[in-house]
Formats: sequence, structure tokens, C-alpha cells
Amino acid sequence: MPFTLGVNTNAFVNRIVEPEELVRTVVEKIGLRRIQLTPEILSPDWPASVIAAQVRRWNAACEKHGARITTTFTGNYTRLNSLCHPDPDVRAHWRAWLGRLIDITADLGGAATGSQIGILTYADDRDPARRAARFAEARDHWHALAGHAKERGLACLMWEPMSISREFGQTIEACRRDHAALNEGSPLPILINADIDHGDVTSSDPADTDPYAWAEALATLSPVVHIKQSSMDKGGHRPFTAAYNAKGRVVPERLIQALERGGGRDNELVFEFTFREREPTDSEVVAALKESVDFWRGHVEL
Repeated sequence: MPFTLGVNTNAFVNRIVEPEELVRTVVEKIGLRRIQLTPEILSPDWPASVIAAQVRRWNAACEKHGARITTTFTGNYTRLNSLCHPDPDVRAHWRAWLGRLIDITADLGGAATGSQIGILTYADDRDPARRAARFAEARDHWHALAGHAKERGLACLMWEPMSISREFGQTIEACRRDHAALNEGSPLPILINADIDHGDVTSSDPADTDPYAWAEALATLSPVVHIKQSSMDKGGHRPFTAAYNAKGRVVPERLIQALERGGGRDNELVFEFTFREREPTDSEVVAALKESVDFWRGHVEL
């Protein structure tokens, strides 16, 4: 199967939130049919009756427009300590919350959901014993969630390698180590939602900040790959517009080639952009997404 292109809903948070309008915009104005839904748009914290009604609306909108929710994933405003919070009661809350996200994903027909492994505080990250304990606790929660995801028919869970040690997977070597440890004994594969613009900028290995190196290294482990225009300053979740492409490092042909070298065949590439709440940027979101689709047209299946 070919590489496919989808869009993460981070860009739409508080801009377009009605299922019918968001799906119509993605299909008719932007030109895509695959959506990675974030919980800022449909939250596990909402009452069950509200969630059920929203799921019905999303399913109806997708059926009407020939779109689908392929996966879900935590977003900008749910990038929290979660399963690595130092308080066990808070960790328990996030385990239940992620369990409800699994249910939402299954009810939407998605194949997978995920998040960061968890995020450590300064104190836990800097104490090796506490760091190890937090990871072990988080892994137990992930395995319990994997069992629930398996029961609900999901293909896998996914975790996202980040750019600092507190958030795990900050270098290619650390990513492989953390991935192996997280999966040991899991009842369902916990794969990766890679992001080609992540990586530790203080690493002495240039591969750790090279989008093509990350794509190649994680191609067979990442059914979903977050893409955005990347520059050396790692300055933001930038779209593939002319202004950013002029100084950006990501070229579609090269990224596809890197994935193929790594053994990738049918990865879903997902635009994960954010836009400042400033004009004119705030009013240009849909146009920037459409221009980004045009930039990738001919290289992926839309």
C-alpha cells in the first residue's frame, strides 16, 4: 500500500469544533480524508452522554463526506505528566482517562490511540532511582491500557518520542531503549507515533536532530508519523507553506526515501501543525493546510 496523508486536529482547537463543519472543511477545503482526532476536540472528561452524542455526530459526518478517524492522540493541551505524575491518585486518574480515550477511539472506528509515555518532573528525572520507579509504574499502566485496547479491537497503542529526557525517547538510542522496555510483556503492541521534528538539540550525534534519520530509524515501528516543516531552530509546528519551505529541511521525496530505506511501506503521514492566536496567522489556518496538501500532492495518497 502507498504512504497516506492525514491531518491532526491540533490546528483546529477552538477554531472549528463542530464535527460536521470540521469534517467538511478537511475534505472539501483542505483536500484530505484521514483525521487524527485529539481530545481537545472530543474529551474523555465530558459526561458519557455528551461523548456518545459527539461520537454519533463524528461517525455521521465522516460517512457523509467519505472521511474517517484513523487514529486519536493526545494534543497540545493534554501534554501533561499523566502516567508519570508523582501522585499515584493522579496517575490513576490518567489511566482511567486514557481508558476512556481508547473507548472513544474504538467507537469512532479508529485503529489506535496514544500519548507520551508520561512526563517526569525535574526531581524525578534527576534522581535515577525515582526515574526508574516512575517508568516502571507508567509501564504497568500502559500494559493495563494495552489489554483494554485489545479487548476493544484496536490494532495497537502508540507512544511519542520527544526531545528531552523528562519526556522520554529524546535521542534515537534512547527511543529504541525506551521502546523495548515499554513493550516487554505488553498484551498488545505499543508502537510509535514518530515526529520528524523532535530530538535532543544538545545531543552530540547529528542524527538526533535530523528528520530523515528519525524517519528511517522508526519507519517500521511508526504506523503514524507526524510531519511538519523542520528547521534547525526547532521553532514550531510549521506548515509546508512557501515561506517555511524556503528555509525548511523537509522535502517530500527525501522523506519518502528515508522511510523506504528504513522499511516503511504504508505509514500514515499526519500534518501536526499549530498556529498562533495572532492575526493574520489565526485566519490563515485552512489556507496553510491546503497549501501544505498541494506541496505533498503526488507523493502520497490523499
